[in-house]
Amino acid sequence: MEQREYAILAVIALATVALGALTTSEPLWAFFVESTRQFLTTTAAMAWITWWALVIGFAIAGGVEAWTSDEEVSDLLEGHGLREIGYGSLFGFVSSSCSYSAIATAKNLFKKGGSAAATLGAFMFASTNLVIEIGIVIYLLLGWQFLVADVVGGFMLIGLMVVGFVYLTPDEVIERARENVQDENDSTVTDPVCGMEIDPNEADYSTEHDGRTYYFCSASCKESFDPEEVNTTIREQATSLSGWKALADKQWSEWGMLWDEIAIGFIFAGLISGFIPESVWTSVFSGPTLGLPVYVFWTAALGAVIGVATFVCSVGNVPFAAVLYANGLPFGSVLSYIYADLIVPPIMDAYREYYGTEFAAILSGMIFLSAVLTGFVIHFIFLGAGVIPSASSVQIAEVSIEMNYKLVLNVLATIFFLFLYWLHRSESTIDEGDHSEHVHTAN
Repeated sequence: MEQREYAILAVIALATVALGALTTSEPLWAFFVESTRQFLTTTAAMAWITWWALVIGFAIAGGVEAWTSDEEVSDLLEGHGLREIGYGSLFGFVSSSCSYSAIATAKNLFKKGGSAAATLGAFMFASTNLVIEIGIVIYLLLGWQFLVADVVGGFMLIGLMVVGFVYLTPDEVIERARENVQDENDSTVTDPVCGMEIDPNEADYSTEHDGRTYYFCSASCKESFDPEEVNTTIREQATSLSGWKALADKQWSEWGMLWDEIAIGFIFAGLISGFIPESVWTSVFSGPTLGLPVYVFWTAALGAVIGVATFVCSVGNVPFAAVLYANGLPFGSVLSYIYADLIVPPIMDAYREYYGTEFAAILSGMIFLSAVLTGFVIHFIFLGAGVIPSASSVQIAEVSIEMNYKLVLNVLATIFFLFLYWLHRSESTIDEGDHSEHVHTAN
């Protein structure tokens, strides 16, 4: 995140504290002491509950990125049929959970010929909202009902995006967007070691092997490149120390992109939980005075607006979603809030730079409307099935470290995390053969 975004979040945080101070009925000193205590314990408790899930989730994402290749993915996403949409959703599911990484990868797939429906609809959304780690965190903080709703609603939202791209967006608008991306950078290649997109005309490091030129972003990437490993199988990488080194580098890159957003999500959840009095929530979510459908619809739109305004993406959204649900935001409206992470202001600005103003406006508006409609529909599906959970079931608790499965999982996750960090920091590893090899240390 940029300094401007941090400044905006700081203003929101101060406004939250000020709102609580202006609306509380308690003496100010007592209010600040108790609210600060609740803020700290709520933030710590959510981090404690989800730590092991985040470690495992990022490790899986790192393994997928390090051990698989996406060179032929765009060829499978050229159409907008069920096959292409299914592939896009599958590749998104096993890809990164970072929204910024997701939109960059989707842009490259779209640039190489993938359809807007399969890349910007299915892949981009699935790689942010349907990945393993966000599913685990949703389950831990919000319950299995929200996890099921997130998956069902996710496919519904992808379907709405496909309809929007195929039937509502003119083909010439989509092609202009593709031309804009291709004009922006028409000659990038992938560093075979770290996966970074680089311009071969500006690359300082390259090598040739079997008539093919490979380009690298740094000297360390060039030194660690082994042409015999370009086509290494997943099994070979999973059973070699160098393969795990590559996984460690990739997962650390994911942490580097997303740790601040996750931390901000926990902090804002703690702030809202600690400093906003219950009377404020009661006045905002006063109930369906104009009927339940109207109430759910406008709160779904409100949830999406909150998702845009908070600047937080992906996994970082879930702790705040738990607080919103515990304080009265309807079930489906919470989903709309979670789904709006792909239209936070920095991402909408990236859309404009990638595709041009016209297509960026269409894409952003389509995501917003799809998020609102999906949340609205899912709410009544689950209401009809009688499986909407009670707000009291949400995991917003004070820190309680006990000898139970959470402690065991967190201890094991911490050991695993430190092991991967050690691999990431290692300058060299010994493969399971007889030779030594240099390996890449990610920036």
